[in-house]
Amino acid sequence: MASMSTIYRAASFLAILCCYGAVHSASAQTGGLDFIARVTPTAARPEPVRQFTFYILTKSYVQIAKEVEAQDELPSREEFIGGLKLSPELKTWLKAHEIMDLTMPGLDKAVTPDEVLKVPEFLLAYQRSNSGGVTNGIPKPKYTDADKADHPDKYEKQHQEYLVALKKFIAAHPETESGMELELDAVNPQRKWAKLESDHKKRVQRMAPEVAQMKYLVAKADTDLEGRGAVGGLAAGSYWISSLNLDANAGDMRVRWDVPITVHAGQTARVELTNLNAADARATTTP
Repeated sequence: MASMSTIYRAASFLAILCCYGAVHSASAQTGGLDFIARVTPTAARPEPVRQFTFYILTKSYVQIAKEVEAQDELPSREEFIGGLKLSPELKTWLKAHEIMDLTMPGLDKAVTPDEVLKVPEFLLAYQRSNSGGVTNGIPKPKYTDADKADHPDKYEKQHQEYLVALKKFIAAHPETESGMELELDAVNPQRKWAKLESDHKKRVQRMAPEVAQMKYLVAKADTDLEGRGAVGGLAAGSYWISSLNLDANAGDMRVRWDVPITVHAGQTARVELTNLNAADARATTTP
């Protein structure tokens, strides 16, 4: 009986030793991370980033956001223009010019007299902006809509004469193109393009943090009142400590972090997060 008890105690002690050895071996294969985060406002002292969540990722958040953005790709400018309900002539003009906003000041400088006549939307805008007797000497059409059906030859002849006379007038009085942009709001593609871009940005802003946490998150930690945080049990390797798309604020500064770190087995990496290794959230385009 005493012999069995001795054997049992020895086996238990051996099991404890094995467990301790396994735990010690596992801890030797992992490392930790201690960090402190501070933001320095302009002409002020550094302030700790208190009770703020930081994420330890296996991939740069900037790269994650770029991948998400690429998967939610916007149509090309040419594809977008091709799908607009505009005249073929205006679509051709838009594709040939780096202009999307037809209501921008100075549009008249980009439109030639020939283009005023060839693009129906431009011609109508020019006619409206110079109607009502505001422009002296501007040619007036002699044809009528009724002539188009009843006297097509006469209509075509007078229509061409009007266009020739109008082209000469515009060339001689380029200032009369000023104000056309005020009449183009109804056909302006900029508003629709801006909405596409805005909706795209909102989707990426929503999806990128979700993808980062679902696919690349290893751990996360909240800072204390001194701006300090710690993470243990990290496998040796390369990581990024990130604030995702959240801003840390102090005074006039708004910053984000996406800082690479290396964890070695059995060691604790120490990182100081400051303005120097942060991105200015007011200037960054990262979702």
